[in-house]
This record gives sequence, structure tokens and C-alpha cells, in this order.
Amino acid sequence: MTRLRGPFGRWDPASLSEVVARFSGLESCWWVAGGFAIELAVGRRIRSHGDFDVLLLRRDQLVVQQALPGWQWWAADPPGSLRPWAPDEILSLGVHDIWCRAGADDPWRIQIMIDESRGQEWVSRRDPRVRRPISTLGMTSADGVPFLAPDVQLYYKAKTPRPKDEEDFDAVLPVLTDRQRRWLVDAISKTYGPHPWIKRLQA
Repeated sequence: MTRLRGPFGRWDPASLSEVVARFSGLESCWWVAGGFAIELAVGRRIRSHGDFDVLLLRRDQLVVQQALPGWQWWAADPPGSLRPWAPDEILSLGVHDIWCRAGADDPWRIQIMIDESRGQEWVSRRDPRVRRPISTLGMTSADGVPFLAPDVQLYYKAKTPRPKDEEDFDAVLPVLTDRQRRWLVDAISKTYGPHPWIKRLQA
């Protein structure tokens, strides 16, 4: 379903199968993120989606241009603006999102989220105290699709939860392991302080 999103044009999110086909040949790590990652964690469809998120580490950012050759790539330069991302350009640390579409008259299809890392650790761009081994950042679906671990995805959604984030939290909460719950409580507490999700995670 084509959806509007702000002043930058319409979205028609790519399908999971299309994203897998385009990114599966990469040597670098990548993960399905956002609401689709939550659905892969619970194993069922939860809601409609306005976009499709893929997570990459900043050090691997240029593989986007390899995975989507001939597409338009636009960097989301804060605050609230888009600009073309030039071939082989290394984005500044302030840029965390890339919007991708096949052509100028086409809808946006894929949003790339860029996260930080140091050595073999993922480091939260919101709080450098929140980190974990890159090897534990994602999970793999029964079909072999890599997706962002639900506790990490919920950590990002916890900043200012929207109705869809609450829906995702409700859906995935029952499948979180004790270890994931503990990690998420600690991460939320460090970065955001008191939060309504903490009590439910500790129940």
C-alpha cells in the first residue's frame, strides 16, 4: 500500500522478499529492522507498515550503494531535510538514515538505518553506555532472514513510543527471554530514566 510520509513524497514499502533478494548477497552484516523485525520475532503479521527499515553498521554504509545499484539514495541530514547521497560518499556521524527509491518519480521503498560500532561491539547512537557484542545484535528467522533482536528494536522505540510502538511492544513482550528483558530494562533505564515499559518487563 502506498503511503504518504511528510513533505518528501510517498512511500510504497518494499516487500520482505525483495529486501532479502537485494541484501542477501552482501558480505557485510545487515538486519531487517523496525516493525518488520518485531513481526519476524513473533512469527506473524501485526500491523500495516509505512516503510521498510534495514539496519547497517556505519562502517558498512557503502554496501547500500552495492545492494541498490541505479537507485536514488538520499541522506536524512538533521534536522528534517533530505539530500542526495553521492556515490562513495562517507556520511558524517550526524546522519543515521538513508531513504532509497528506484527513480525520481518513484515512491520511497527502503529506509536504511545506520548504527555505530567499536571493534566487535555495537554502540547505541543515543547512549554510548548501551552496547553489546555485534554477534548478539540480531537473530535469524526460520527462513534464514536476519533481523534486529527485539530487545534492541524496542530500546529505540522506547524513546517516545507512538501507538504503533505500543502495539509492537504488546505483541513481542510474551516472546522476550528473561535475558532480553533484563538487557532492555537496563538500557531503557540508562538512556531514558523511568519508563512505563519497565514495570511490564519486570512482571
